[in-house]
Amino acid sequence: MKKRLLIPTLCLASMALGAFITKSIENQSLTVEIVKQAEKIMGLEFTSAEADSMLAELNDNRKNFEDNRKVELKNEVSPALLFNPLPVGFEFEKGVSSFKASDLKSITMPTDKNDLAFYNVRQLAELIKTKKISSVELTKFYLERLKKYDPQLQCIVTLTEDLALKQAAQADAEIAAGKYRGLLHGIPYGAKDLLAKKGYKTTWGSVPYKDQVLDYDAVVVERLEKAGAVLCAKLTLGELAWGDVWFGGTTKNPWNLKRGSSGSSAGSASSVAAGLLPFAIGSETLGSIVSPSSECGDTGLRPTFGRVPRTGAMALSWSMDKLGPICRTVEDCAIVFNAIYGKDGQDLTVMDAPFVFDGTKKDLKGIKIGYLKTDFEGKYGNKTTDSLTLVMMKKLGAELIPMELPSLPSNDISFLLSVESATAFDDLTRSGKDDLMVRQIKNAWPNVFRAARFVPAVEYIQANRHRSLLIQDFHKKLGDIDVYLSPAFASKNLTMTNLTGHPCVVLPNGFRPEGRPTSITFMGKLFGEGRLLQVAKVYQEATDFHLKHPDLGK
Repeated sequence: MKKRLLIPTLCLASMALGAFITKSIENQSLTVEIVKQAEKIMGLEFTSAEADSMLAELNDNRKNFEDNRKVELKNEVSPALLFNPLPVGFEFEKGVSSFKASDLKSITMPTDKNDLAFYNVRQLAELIKTKKISSVELTKFYLERLKKYDPQLQCIVTLTEDLALKQAAQADAEIAAGKYRGLLHGIPYGAKDLLAKKGYKTTWGSVPYKDQVLDYDAVVVERLEKAGAVLCAKLTLGELAWGDVWFGGTTKNPWNLKRGSSGSSAGSASSVAAGLLPFAIGSETLGSIVSPSSECGDTGLRPTFGRVPRTGAMALSWSMDKLGPICRTVEDCAIVFNAIYGKDGQDLTVMDAPFVFDGTKKDLKGIKIGYLKTDFEGKYGNKTTDSLTLVMMKKLGAELIPMELPSLPSNDISFLLSVESATAFDDLTRSGKDDLMVRQIKNAWPNVFRAARFVPAVEYIQANRHRSLLIQDFHKKLGDIDVYLSPAFASKNLTMTNLTGHPCVVLPNGFRPEGRPTSITFMGKLFGEGRLLQVAKVYQEATDFHLKHPDLGK
């Protein structure tokens, strides 16, 4: 495998001053001419004398970079820099955590067992608790669906059938003995294959890592096991968490098999929408829960940055990665989130904040709800369905408060993700193994990783300073609004709030003429998942979009 040796100057991801030289130059000193060429990339200009004066420092830096590269840095090693999304003046909600599920009428088994595929977690939990179905029966049912429809959807990396049956049998034995753990006890689920599970491959959807086995469990997986959930499959993700193309193909949208499911939580969204699993765990850095959930008509929760431990998950961006559930309903998202949030002592970005959710509440009383006025009034594809959502919210008693996002640039600093991801996969670029990845077009990871190495450290840090201003301005704009609505994509909201770390729920709010679902985004305050989920739940239960399902045939 070829080795790429770059000549770095003062930059976080080792900017390559020697990118214009194709041969190995470890022992070749830098020159004024090389510095003058590098200036053009940075958009700066120094005199020849100034460039000459830099050479000793630049050569020393390059030697330091080369020495540092001799020390292995696995993906799991985080930098000694922790992103904190809290603005000045922010305070956590007072009180202690509490969780109360909705009241259910008696749940019965469907006449046609195939209808069981689209029962939600709350309903399935009641069936298991009342012993109308066993976890083993339910697990076998979903395993068969996974095996039957995966050839169409290409949503599975690894079927964990033996493990699932073992966990299901354990759940049944515990429940029979009166040791019921809660609403996830005996419930099958799937995990995006960037979450480690000991004894199974963790491929990150990528050719260079397709045989990788990690000798530990992700904390989220551990917590779901503690809750009694049953891991049935490790699900596809776009290669290294971009899109829906992975080393095995393209994960499909069950509403239209000619379309991909979007990504990067491709398999998580596709499998839940198709009724192959009741819920799945996804991740988001810049739209990877929101986008596939929207495409496939799921309900997805992107928690606040610093809510759910990422220990044991592939790192793409240490300051933007977030783990969350993709489900059928808002309440299902709350149930799963309740099992996975909170400090673990290893992911030092996770903060200790209460989560209060009451699934019995049916109104919006006392909650201040905003909407992005300019964005909703603009011209975009889903404007009709989004407008009807605003009408429905008013019918439900919401007094919608018009608001606007900060005018500070967010797209201009989104290269932070590129720099951090290039750092996370530095060895992939330098080894040349990035050539093994499936997508080799200009707008794909291999080229993004390479280009990011040319971002100077000064500009990376300056962008983070702009991010601080954005966080503070966002806090002022939000004011005392608890929840606001945003178009899912016809706005800079998605990029901006991934940079600020705010939580959101995305859920279906209609259908396009050709039958594919549309979606709407409910945004919450930092660590305000409780009120966010309550508002989204009230809206969802006044509609029936989440009750409609794709037809994959018999």
